[in-house]
Amino acid sequence: MSAKAISEQTGKELLYKYICTSAALHNRFKYARVGCDTDWERLTQEHPWLLAERLVVKPDQLIKRRGKLGLVGIDLDLTGVKEWLKSHLMKETVVGKAKGLLKNFLIEPFVAHKQEEEFYVCIFATREGDHVLFHHEGGVDVGDVDAKAQRLLVGVDQKLESSALKSHLLSHVPDHKREVLASFLVGLFNFYEDLYFTYLEINPLVVTEDCVYVLDMAAKIDATADYVCKAKWGDVEFPPPFGREAYPEEAYIADLDAKSGASLKLTLINPSGRIWTMVAGGGASVVYSDTICDLGGVNELANYGEYSGAPSEQQTYDYAKTILSLMTREKHKDGKVLIIGGSIANFTNVAATFKGIVHAIKDYQGPLKEHEVTIFVRRGGPNYQEGLRVMGEVGKTTGIPIHVFGTETHMTAIVGMALGHRPIPNQPPVAAHTANFLLNSSTSVSVCAFAEEHLKKEFHTCVHDEVRERRSKATTLFSRHTKAIIWGMQTRAVQGMLDFDYVCSRDEPSVAAMVYPFTGDHKQKFYWGHKEILLPVYKNMGDAMKKHPEVDVLISFASLRSAFDSTMETMQYPQVKRAAFGNSSASKKPLTVGHGVFHSEQVGGIKPGCFKIGNTGGMLDNILASKLYRPGSVAYVSRSGGMSNELNNIISLTTDGVYEGVAIGGDRYPGSTFMDHVLRYQDTPGVKMIVVLGEIGGTEEYKICQGIKEGRITKPVVCWCIGTCATMFSSEVQFGHAGACANQASETAVAKNQALREAGAFVPKSFDELGDVIKTVYDDLVAKGIIVPAQEVPPPTVPMDYSWARELGLIRKPASFMTSICDERGQELIYAGMPITEVFKEEMGLGGVLGLLWFQRRLPRYACQFIEMCLMVTADHGPAVSGAHNTIVCARAGKDLISSLTSGLLTIGDRFGGALDAAAKQFSKAFDSGLLPMEFVNKMKKDGKLIMGIGHRVKSINNPDMRVQILKDFVKQHFPSTQLLDYALDVEKITTSKKPNLILNVDGLIGVSFVDLLRTCGGFTRDEADEFVEIGALNGIFVLGRSMGFIGHYLDQKRLKQGLYRHPWDDISYVLPEHMSM
Repeated sequence: MSAKAISEQTGKELLYKYICTSAALHNRFKYARVGCDTDWERLTQEHPWLLAERLVVKPDQLIKRRGKLGLVGIDLDLTGVKEWLKSHLMKETVVGKAKGLLKNFLIEPFVAHKQEEEFYVCIFATREGDHVLFHHEGGVDVGDVDAKAQRLLVGVDQKLESSALKSHLLSHVPDHKREVLASFLVGLFNFYEDLYFTYLEINPLVVTEDCVYVLDMAAKIDATADYVCKAKWGDVEFPPPFGREAYPEEAYIADLDAKSGASLKLTLINPSGRIWTMVAGGGASVVYSDTICDLGGVNELANYGEYSGAPSEQQTYDYAKTILSLMTREKHKDGKVLIIGGSIANFTNVAATFKGIVHAIKDYQGPLKEHEVTIFVRRGGPNYQEGLRVMGEVGKTTGIPIHVFGTETHMTAIVGMALGHRPIPNQPPVAAHTANFLLNSSTSVSVCAFAEEHLKKEFHTCVHDEVRERRSKATTLFSRHTKAIIWGMQTRAVQGMLDFDYVCSRDEPSVAAMVYPFTGDHKQKFYWGHKEILLPVYKNMGDAMKKHPEVDVLISFASLRSAFDSTMETMQYPQVKRAAFGNSSASKKPLTVGHGVFHSEQVGGIKPGCFKIGNTGGMLDNILASKLYRPGSVAYVSRSGGMSNELNNIISLTTDGVYEGVAIGGDRYPGSTFMDHVLRYQDTPGVKMIVVLGEIGGTEEYKICQGIKEGRITKPVVCWCIGTCATMFSSEVQFGHAGACANQASETAVAKNQALREAGAFVPKSFDELGDVIKTVYDDLVAKGIIVPAQEVPPPTVPMDYSWARELGLIRKPASFMTSICDERGQELIYAGMPITEVFKEEMGLGGVLGLLWFQRRLPRYACQFIEMCLMVTADHGPAVSGAHNTIVCARAGKDLISSLTSGLLTIGDRFGGALDAAAKQFSKAFDSGLLPMEFVNKMKKDGKLIMGIGHRVKSINNPDMRVQILKDFVKQHFPSTQLLDYALDVEKITTSKKPNLILNVDGLIGVSFVDLLRTCGGFTRDEADEFVEIGALNGIFVLGRSMGFIGHYLDQKRLKQGLYRHPWDDISYVLPEHMSM
């Protein structure tokens, strides 16, 4: 769920349009929007009530407590409204920490009423359900409604009943108004649910004797429900918070994000700032912003944003160039820094995404050097070594200071370097590629055998732990016998799970089957170590469950639109005890399946040595580097899926490794909570210490505080909540996770960190120190003998996939095909080096496109026109010619378009339509040989050969072919030289003197003219021109043109509904041999 604020006007428009209540709701749709460019005359024509009623005017820019701030004009006529606006419109105003211009105002009818007629109502969503708050005293001086208001919780999938409403909320309301209020509130709640609101506040709600008025309203909607509510919402605008302008660059990135399967976010905080960020991952982006603010850079932080979900090279380029363009518009006296950071990626090819960034840096190298920009890079994940190498190289070649670091450096260390708080170390050489972890050829068989035996002993111990855990209160999520079904055709994730199983020495794969509703039942090939295996894929989940009763885990990669339905289907099968969801649902309500649900966009869970969910833990190099193939002593739970890899890395560097790790996800209402897992870890003997990575938003961390205070949690808990920077910003910033937004002071990261510290948890001063605190706690447990580190042994090796090895550049293979005319791989289709947008921008037409695709040249305008004329004159020549005849017969036999067209095209050859190439070759050879036209004619006669392009069955010197005349006139007028055409016309004079129909026909004219074009347009060498004639390019003109006519004949026969063709007997001469008697 993503809660986004909407304007008061939008909220009221939806309310008035869709609320269903018996209460008399007055002033429906009576509001007028006013800005600096308002045409008052037109406004009064559209809203005549402005001239007749007393009015209220107020800013509509997501400003709270407008009445207290003196930002509401009350009981005015239209003239008074205009006067009031003169002192407020486009005036700079300070609201809290935010400073901004008042631009948008709302005018509504003034409602005269008494104080006792004002009420307060608020509905907001939580994980448990929707809370309805009501207070019988509303208005400007309502005060602390959380303390004063009556509260009613409406559970998930429950309805608000009028009786419960009256007894719990309306006890202080006068009897004569109770029924009206109850009807309105029930209607309001149903409206709130039907249109997927997450927050709706009306203060005051005025109820007179028989009428209801909605005076002031604030609302948020669940933006992920757009596909459900689009018909009712329309094109909803989400205005920026007061004090922050809406920039076109933000809209551009939002548009890119909407068109991409990846995540691209950008919020401009201070465009004049010197510190800019380009961070991969929602959780990581918050951590970097926190660290910048913690180190004193809050006033210089220019932007917040993130890119994740494996964006393409083009998408990354567009994102990077937008940021580089913004940061090089105005200079800063101290120069600027760009922090390109991120946690350790799960499956994104870091080198591939860095290509887009490198491309942007090269394009902006001039402005970057002019503005004295220094770039700091830290990244990990698949192929990150190559990405860092390329980034370092571009720094050397462009002269831009670029400092690159990998997983050996703490994630946020580059922030301290960029801000001058820590020295920039000499960069050690990094491995050339990611494959170093995978192909361990030096490991002897005996060492591998020892390792496998050692791991089996560890797993044997793990199994005993699981038995003990079953007897305890905690429930084990996964064991080395866990079996899962995967919903969705996620072959990469499945292969990653199987590779993890193999290095963990599991006896069998953890994936039993896959479910994919869009194909029939079949088998899918995967690797199990060195050998290939087949996993079943089912169309129906019921079949999969029936045939695999051992399965107790479902991992769903269902899309946002199908997540809810597939989840509800899963709940029909009691054998499923765990469910993990790879995409978020539009529903505001969490779902619970069995003992636990993980629900998020970047959900993850891993139990080293046993099981992992999908892409959790990344590729094998990271799994091996973070020692996730065997259990350690530290268990963690994190909000962020992307940051879980960073925790794996930190824990592996500072302790004996991870026992279990879970990422519950960044949704506002994840399927499971921090406390669910912390209590499991408390009751799990193998877990000796617990790490929690929380974030701004929600109150789950306070339950951990309570558990520590009450003695329910006794194991050491290291905890840090990210998002501490939010309280330092002057305006609200929506971070990458939907749930990373504080609705009250207690939900801020600062407040939660302080509460955890006071409760007895180990809380670092910043994320920068998280690893140090974990190490301190771990060392203390080792010193006390609570943790006894085991001897480290290498795991079994797994061969690298061919496709990944090729992507890393470790192997090469000749391509099966080569092409030089078109490239569809980028964001835009390219014809012979020209983007398709440029083709249309330059109005190149069909002739221009043919020039690009056939000749790899941008031909002159006259050449493009000539090509198009050739296509027009060759398009058709009636139904009697062999090609059209064949097409018609085939069409009348009931064949389809392609079959009929092919039938016609197969007749093209030397006798029909294929004379263009032959004519071009014959005339070119004669002309180039220096033969006079008469000598050429005599030679062809002597050799017994026809002159291709000469002669016509109907047309003659006395009945000229107008197609030939049109083309000839154009060529003579526009071509630089027509030597071969002139030669052919001289030949025509000789042949027509013998027989009038031996004219230069349309094939011959096109053939010789095309040779003149290729030789004289300036785009080809003589050899290139001759080669195009030799390889048959000119016949392609006839094939392409005549295809239009053949298709026309096919459609004509179908339209005329012509039946099967049978040739008449009287048009066939039957010549049979006479009967021969013996």
